[in-house]
Amino acid sequence: MSRVMVIGCGGVANVAIRKCCQNHKVFSELMIASRTKSKCDDLKKKLENMQTKIHTAAVDADNVNELVALINSYKPDTVLNLALPYQDLSIMDACLATKTNYVDTANYEPLDTAKFEYKWQWEYNDRFKKANITALLGSGFDPGVTSVFSTYAQKHYFDEIHYIDILDANAGDHGYPFATNFNPEINIREVTAKGSYWEKGKWIETEPMEIKRIYDFPQIGPKDMYLLHHEEIESLAVHIKNLKRVRFFMTFGQSYLTHLKCLENVGMTSIKPIEYNGVQIVPLQFLKALLPDPASLGSRTKGKTNIGCIFQGIKDGKPKKLYIYNVCDHEESYKEVESQAISYTTGVPAMIGTMMVVNGTWRKPGVFNMEQFDPDPFMDALNKWGLPWQIDHNPVLVD
Repeated sequence: MSRVMVIGCGGVANVAIRKCCQNHKVFSELMIASRTKSKCDDLKKKLENMQTKIHTAAVDADNVNELVALINSYKPDTVLNLALPYQDLSIMDACLATKTNYVDTANYEPLDTAKFEYKWQWEYNDRFKKANITALLGSGFDPGVTSVFSTYAQKHYFDEIHYIDILDANAGDHGYPFATNFNPEINIREVTAKGSYWEKGKWIETEPMEIKRIYDFPQIGPKDMYLLHHEEIESLAVHIKNLKRVRFFMTFGQSYLTHLKCLENVGMTSIKPIEYNGVQIVPLQFLKALLPDPASLGSRTKGKTNIGCIFQGIKDGKPKKLYIYNVCDHEESYKEVESQAISYTTGVPAMIGTMMVVNGTWRKPGVFNMEQFDPDPFMDALNKWGLPWQIDHNPVLVD
């Protein structure tokens, strides 16, 4: 039995909150807090027949004092941050001030630069230890489940893991010429940034979309995928011993890339403010306002996602390879929680990670990434709560 505060009420929050309500024996009460309280109230109304007791509130996640006041008023065991990555630090500050456990799904990113890394949040470690509270970072799918896959493979199948390739494939079709499956601003900042991977103890930077591979994904088929920088490769490079290289690839269709390149060429993906009719605007934020809301895509998206990790290493002195992955169906996700699979694959692990902290399975003072805990209970929960995983003992490798 617990009281949890969820900050944010977008597509991922919709899934996480619904899954918390399904898991009412753990999540007996929830507070949904967002800048727009009406969104929280609408979701509460949809869930009024569930056994979890739901409260709603308005809060500005950039305002530490507002957050502290709301946390002190509700007194949750844990805060689940499903707001924007720009707001991670303000929410962590509020959790420190109130000595409340913290969980998020994506690492901090400054508003004025498309630079996302863990250094800002890792610097909170000593303060969270001193406050005797837990911060669990990146409890989504990637980051999140991919990190748990890595420690599960390390624990059960390898003596040493030398190479990890994280593959994120979305074969969903929403019918729009151009739309993003999660927050357009965050998505486009991520995709247009320079790529990078970690090899032999150092970072190697690439131009955006410079490295392309084609991979034949189980249940999806061959897809073009491109090397990106992604936050879990930063933490895995620190926490997986004897690792020689870790890379991240994501699939994109040609229509998406053509539209994105055009928008980039005319300056619409820029995060540098410009003056328009005497008003300062950020082109990317304006573009976000024009694009379909990702939460609206669920009812029209068909197809599947496949996200997983290919491992290479040594077991009993012999070379070994392994592929752990999940396949999620967009239409099945919508039938269950009224969201497409991108939100589903992030929202379910957000609930599970919060459950791990709430019930004490993964609770200890400090700031932690997912791969720093025992993977087994999380892997069991994935099978139970809608993201069953599979293992291929002889996968095709990425060159």
